[in-house]
Amino acid sequence: MEYRTKEEQVADFLREGIIAGRFARGARLKQQEIAVLLNTSITPVREALKLLAAEGYVAGDSYRGATVAPFDITADNEMLNLRILLETQLVRGAVGRAATADVDDLRRLAMEFEKAVATGRNEEARAANYRFHQRTFELAGMPQTLHFVQILWARYPFDLINKLAGRVGRAAAEHHELLDAFIAGDTGAAMLATRRHIESGWLELQQALKNSEQVSQGEDA
Repeated sequence: MEYRTKEEQVADFLREGIIAGRFARGARLKQQEIAVLLNTSITPVREALKLLAAEGYVAGDSYRGATVAPFDITADNEMLNLRILLETQLVRGAVGRAATADVDDLRRLAMEFEKAVATGRNEEARAANYRFHQRTFELAGMPQTLHFVQILWARYPFDLINKLAGRVGRAAAEHHELLDAFIAGDTGAAMLATRRHIESGWLELQQALKNSEQVSQGEDA
């Protein structure tokens, strides 16, 4: 894997924590606590928070205090389509570059996700899910495209999607579909599996929100 600066390592740790729910939306991110947790100095933490503020993961600034930004509940099909466009391109690049060791690494990360799901460790499952997709996309060697994907992830309602009944189990099956395509070296199948994975979570969320709205309207009637 490529070399990462301390700032980048801290930023990736915080991205994973935010998407996994370890750092709740609206929670304050305290520089000193993060520095102690990661056994590093304040400087890379401060710089990482500036980077995450630019990407949309945190609000405020590193001096007066940063907080985790809320997800965008009004996220629309434009965001969905951008994710599909960019993430399928990353997967296409990844399949062409993945070596046997890389596929083994993805298989290990998928297993970590499944084990966490099976034992009800939801936060760990979400973190493992992040690592699985992050590692997949890193293999493409397309850092600018990955950067734009991370910006989309910052406000995407993963929090709600991951809480849908049975969603994590279905996501595990979708990971297997993607892994099978990697093992076969089938770029088209990998891109299709990625598209289905993104669309599945999105459509399930839209249906859940619609059902919730109907229930609320029924109670008000």
